[in-house]
Amino acid sequence: MKVLAIDPGYDRIGVAILGRTSGTDTCLYSSCIITDRSADFAHRLQHIGNTIETLLQEHQPDTLAIETLFFNKNVKTAIGVAHARGVILYLAAAYNCTIFEFGPQEIKVAVTGYGNSDKTAVFAMVRRLLPNIPEHAFDDEYDAIAIGITCLAHHGKGR
Repeated sequence: MKVLAIDPGYDRIGVAILGRTSGTDTCLYSSCIITDRSADFAHRLQHIGNTIETLLQEHQPDTLAIETLFFNKNVKTAIGVAHARGVILYLAAAYNCTIFEFGPQEIKVAVTGYGNSDKTAVFAMVRRLLPNIPEHAFDDEYDAIAIGITCLAHHGKGR
């Protein structure tokens, strides 16, 4: 099983490719897609789409794992993230990926065993579970890796 895991956004998007072979999980790639804040929104979405498409072509994952959209007080930000998620989901479907969505608490439970864990606890456990995380990974990358770990924990059996 090879998973493209995404922490969605439109300013910074965490992406990771995780693989499972012979029962061992590995982080094959992680990065952040950073869009130009001075660009218009359509071009920011285009940059996200182009980068995701390149990842799909280069790594050929069979699965997409993405965090569900949750609303906070900033509706404008949530709508922007929803647009970015739409681009990502469209491309995953176009490349025949099986799509799984996970909520924040579900991710925390899968990674730490506790649904109210803080980011420090999640990141520490991610480093313990997958020791080959890049040394200077962004928070968004850690989030994407945690989403990938969740997907492998829930759906990676026998793959």
